[in-house]
Amino acid sequence: MLQKKKSLVPGSLLLAALLLSACGDKQQQMQGPTPEVTVVTLESQPVTLTRQLPGRTNPFKVAEVRPQVNGVVREQLFKEGGLVEAGEALYQLDDRRYEANYDSAKASLARAEAQLKISKLNADRSAELVKTGAVSKQEYDTAIASLQQAKADVAAARATVQGSKVELDFARISSPISGRIGISAVTQGALVTANQSEALATVQQLDPIYVDLTQSVSEMLSLRKALAAGTMEKTDDLPVTILLEDGSPYPHAGKLAFSEVSVDPTTGSVRLRVVVPNPDHVLLPGMYVRASVGSGQRENAILVPQQGIARDPKGNTTAMVVGEGNTVEVRPVQVSQTVGSAWLVESGLKAGDRVIVEGLQKVRPGAVVNAGEAAAPAAVDLPAPSQTAESSNSSTQDGDANKG
Repeated sequence: MLQKKKSLVPGSLLLAALLLSACGDKQQQMQGPTPEVTVVTLESQPVTLTRQLPGRTNPFKVAEVRPQVNGVVREQLFKEGGLVEAGEALYQLDDRRYEANYDSAKASLARAEAQLKISKLNADRSAELVKTGAVSKQEYDTAIASLQQAKADVAAARATVQGSKVELDFARISSPISGRIGISAVTQGALVTANQSEALATVQQLDPIYVDLTQSVSEMLSLRKALAAGTMEKTDDLPVTILLEDGSPYPHAGKLAFSEVSVDPTTGSVRLRVVVPNPDHVLLPGMYVRASVGSGQRENAILVPQQGIARDPKGNTTAMVVGEGNTVEVRPVQVSQTVGSAWLVESGLKAGDRVIVEGLQKVRPGAVVNAGEAAAPAAVDLPAPSQTAESSNSSTQDGDANKG
């Protein structure tokens, strides 16, 4: 019996060893292989920052066509909605009365000129006769005075002719500027009066066209503080990318013309005016648009891909970073705006940090990972003024990012 119990001991030890081995294998299976993640090594780089502002389009020039003389509209000489040139005739008024006045003025001028010739002959004759005493000095002075009066009459008659010619020309109403003309407010046979309040038609120059943007005072002050602190450098003459109401980019870049020096008290904003080429008249007065305007350049900016930044319900932002020994750690991060598909980092990350952008759902803080490298995000530059829709696409991404 004792011998039988002794034979059971080695078997129990063997069973225990097998159980321990099975548990170890199971624990190893539960732990699994080391997680694979993709990281981006951050680099400092110069970045041109933009801001997206709302605005409305306004014509480059506006001229309301009004009559300068009274008359009845005899003929309309333009097509409504068409293009007209400066000096092109738009309306023809009944000008028979003005033409008669012009002819009468010309006749008065001819009579004054004839009288001037007579006065000149008399003055010349009196000048010769006064030397011999044939005429008195008084008669000579009278002849000279008559000559001066005749010259004045000619000058007055000539001015009357010019005035009559101006009135006659005003009877043919012309466009003061080149542009697109709107609807006519009068028709043939309508009576119009000089300097009436109602315009006959309106001509608007649409190429180029103005885009008037509004910028909040707080944003303007923030930009000035950044420039004063040296964290941003001012950039001049940057092109402005226009985004249409449907979000599509406008193919021509604009240029900032000026910024208002006064603040609108009702909105607390300042106005910026942009001049935009409009050869195809795609932009029409009164359209709502948005514009990506360059605000400055940051020389040593840190950009991190948007997928590498997490935000909690309170709005705090964090990033998963692979540190020493390929260990995952959480970093609180402060970001300000998007540039293309990346966030601009204000604090929390620096050049050389490896931020996880793929495989975040497989890791936890303190875990050891195998990290694969991905390309760092590149800055998105504004297009040059000569570039068209393809180049404007990149700036559109900047504008959409600023909206967020």
